Amino acid sequence: MAKGGLPDYFVKDIGTGADTSQSGTLWTSNEEIRDSIPTQTPRIYFGELTDNYVMTSTKTRELDYPSGEDNAYNTYDGRGGIALDSFWRQLLFAQYLRDWQMLLTRNFTPQTQLLFRRNINQRIREIAPFLRYDHDPYIVTADISNDDQSATQNYLYWIVDAYTTSDRYPYSDPGKHEFNYIRNSVKVVIDAYHGDVKFYVADPEDPIIQTWIKIFPSFFQPLEAMPEALRSHIRYPVDIFNVQSERLLTYHMTDPQVFYNREDLWQSPQEIYGAESQPLAPYYLIMKLPTEKSEEFILLHPYTPVSRNNLIAWLAGRSDGAQYGKLLLYQFPKQELIYGPEQIEALINQDPTISGQISLWNRQGSRATQGNLLVIPIEQSLLYVEPLYLEAERNSLPTLVKVIVVYNNRIVMADNLEQGLSAIFEPEQQSAPTIIRQLGEEILPLEVEPTSNE
Repeated sequence: MAKGGLPDYFVKDIGTGADTSQSGTLWTSNEEIRDSIPTQTPRIYFGELTDNYVMTSTKTRELDYPSGEDNAYNTYDGRGGIALDSFWRQLLFAQYLRDWQMLLTRNFTPQTQLLFRRNINQRIREIAPFLRYDHDPYIVTADISNDDQSATQNYLYWIVDAYTTSDRYPYSDPGKHEFNYIRNSVKVVIDAYHGDVKFYVADPEDPIIQTWIKIFPSFFQPLEAMPEALRSHIRYPVDIFNVQSERLLTYHMTDPQVFYNREDLWQSPQEIYGAESQPLAPYYLIMKLPTEKSEEFILLHPYTPVSRNNLIAWLAGRSDGAQYGKLLLYQFPKQELIYGPEQIEALINQDPTISGQISLWNRQGSRATQGNLLVIPIEQSLLYVEPLYLEAERNSLPTLVKVIVVYNNRIVMADNLEQGLSAIFEPEQQSAPTIIRQLGEEILPLEVEPTSNE
């Protein structure tokens, strides 16, 4: 976090910097990070917001980015275009796109290309409509050797998780979904500059994807064929994790009598976001699982019992190395009280000092916004972290003003996370003013019982 509560970007300042040898290069505030992240060619011709078609390599120059009193321009030289080098092609696409100016314009050259279906969500659905796709594509930067050295080397790639689904799986409860079978069988990679799309099979044991491979034998590639620089970025997808989390609310009960009587139903906890209560959504974080020796990238979701607010369990979806795709469920001892997110939110909002500070900020012209509450397991305990933002009612530019940290029997509000953790774990070394309060009741230590489910 930079001064004033604004974000401190690792990658920023497009087209600026002391070294301008690579036009449009992204620069970072840290030289070590700059050297480790390939950021050349930061142009996105295929993305989530590129809904319109464009003609490139015309007589009209293409704006790249503002640069001082002048502008920098770029001419697209990628592989993603369709050549409009004949009148018949122009007539065909003018009819298809309902754009008759393509026949009348004088800006075309023999090198003019048409880029269309540039929205990656539309692009992959047109190519493989028989797959279901995750709602959250994510972009990564990677250095991949390009066989075609005559074309521009790209470093930005979109990764989209794709699923095979069915509503015909025997004796399977669909719940609120329109399918009762789902597998994360495919990883899709889209080149953000050239528009190339590749489908990699992530779950070759899935019978549905095996059938599609037989129908289109040259369409899919094995996951091992994905470049290592890209494979290191794959993560456990959100949509299938949401389905698994929702099904686990009931089907964690393995005793038939308990299941029949619905004696141990779970629910997704609530959190305060802004001024409204909403279900706590799964979130990514880097942490060391209680049974592991090193940190890893996971997707986490906590649970509370129905009609009670104490924490009863949390589910982790793993993303790193050989552990990718595995689920770990950690259950808390039922005889001990472990504060849940709603109880922590209540402790925060009823604390007189913190509540008074929030009320002071919620005056005419500004408002304090409580961010997402994170439940972070640490060894045999839980750490709760919630950011507090201040934003104007008009022309809002939210800034991080405080971070609230709860651990064991203490609650701290500090200027940033570093100060909050220092106040919790090293109170004798405090140098900055923080608000430290003792909770009325100690949060009991954690005794987790991990169970594995792949």
